[in-house]
Amino acid sequence: NLGADLGLSRMMQLVSPEQLYGIEINDYAHELAQVTVWIGYIQWLRDNGFGLGREPILQPLDTIKHMDAILAFDEQGKPYEPEWPEADVVIGNPPFLGGQKLLRELGDTYITAVRTLYEGHVPGGADLVTYWFERARHLIEQGRIQRVGLLATQAIRSGTSRKVLDQIVSTGTIFMAWADRPWTIDGADVRVSIVGFDQGAERDIKLDGVAVSRINADLTTTQDLTQIQALRENELLCYRCDEKGGPFDIDTDTALKFILAPVNPNGRSNSNVVRPYVNAYDITHRSRGMWVIDFGVDTPEEQASVFEEPFRYVLQHVKPIRDTSRNDRERIYWWLHRRPAPDMRAAVARLKRYIATPRVAKHRIFVFMASDCLPDSRIAVIAREDDYFFGVLHSRIHEVWALATSSRHGKGNDPTYNNTTCFETFPFPWSPGTEDQADPRVEAIAAAAKHLVELRDAWLNPPDLSEAELKKRTLTNLYNQRPDWLAEAHSVLDHAVADAYGWPHDLSDEQILERLLALNLERAAQGGAAKSTAEAEEDGEE
Repeated sequence: NLGADLGLSRMMQLVSPEQLYGIEINDYAHELAQVTVWIGYIQWLRDNGFGLGREPILQPLDTIKHMDAILAFDEQGKPYEPEWPEADVVIGNPPFLGGQKLLRELGDTYITAVRTLYEGHVPGGADLVTYWFERARHLIEQGRIQRVGLLATQAIRSGTSRKVLDQIVSTGTIFMAWADRPWTIDGADVRVSIVGFDQGAERDIKLDGVAVSRINADLTTTQDLTQIQALRENELLCYRCDEKGGPFDIDTDTALKFILAPVNPNGRSNSNVVRPYVNAYDITHRSRGMWVIDFGVDTPEEQASVFEEPFRYVLQHVKPIRDTSRNDRERIYWWLHRRPAPDMRAAVARLKRYIATPRVAKHRIFVFMASDCLPDSRIAVIAREDDYFFGVLHSRIHEVWALATSSRHGKGNDPTYNNTTCFETFPFPWSPGTEDQADPRVEAIAAAAKHLVELRDAWLNPPDLSEAELKKRTLTNLYNQRPDWLAEAHSVLDHAVADAYGWPHDLSDEQILERLLALNLERAAQGGAAKSTAEAEEDGEE
């Protein structure tokens, strides 16, 4: 109709479904895609006065291929990249699958083959969706397609998965992106990124619907933090923590029963294997008073079994679950935690207390914990016990950096504090371990941090408050309210930390990031980077 209104013939050749190409591996989805395309086409014909077209009205669409899009095998069983149909534009919603789910869903044989095939282009720990991004980028580089629009989880902006976006930016341009949007499907709420890219021809660049001059590989348009390096000086300080892999946790009554039991045949109390247990909820809300049975890193079964009651509990409650595990270590060493974090344990063993923060939280809150507490894997532990270090971590300067370098997960879109991207890249006022505790600037930070903790503790646990009211006294509620006294305490701390850097007190977030980025690159050049942040995350992150 528009063509006729513009003076063109109504007899011009029509667009047809045969001009649409596709790839689908699932049998049902492959058939459904063909029917869906035809229905949409027929509806358009009827709505625009073209009738029903030729019969039969539903015909096979050979242009929608029934195949795997990223992996094929030749007659000798050698993997190769399958051919995609010739097209000008590629759009799609590839499958999101990362971490341990890759192996569980696709199996060792498939994952080994696909990682071998794309080695050097897609990191081994990247999400499955990244293989579509790299495949499309390579086709653009070859001149076989012009532009691409794909969906991914928003985690593609950081860690190992971001390498594919780094390569896209190095060989072309991201001309359109929505960095972080909610996506609900099959009842699951996730956050997604939508990315459009080409070889660099498009000059109309928009991020989140707003015109910008560029889009970085982390889907930002401000400071390009993809340049940051993990600093060698920050190594061996921040750790991911213990992952139980089973119901080893127990309540206070059960813990006291075990601890007060008679001494075991080895002459040792059960207190050696029953420890206070803390997860992120215990930090952001009230402590649940939980404990955990913990036989350590590599205790043999015969030694663990001498702690009679705790071992019997694990035998009854944990072993039946571990017996079904596909992981050999979990199944064979069923009395031990799945990932006992030996490096973290060794680092905090020499301390009276350590610094902890929830990995995922609305507010970036740091607390001190007694060294006998075993932290859960959703907590990041910093192996320092001094007020100065705590103060720098809880300052606005570090918070701005942490927010800019964190990933985001879950329905609430709360930032995730990663030991690699957030901590190991952060340039402290002085390289850790070289600060002079007698320096007035260090003393000022320590004093401000200590005062902040004292004020918070007094608010959290006032005397003579009912249990119902105490339940409302949580750090999350405190930072949601952010009363004047808390804001003032943080302001004093922020000024002290800024003085340590020699920076003005009134810097904007963008100015802070600019200065921290320059300092990060300077430190990396002076002392050497520990490893790239992508490599670090592949080694230590999910």
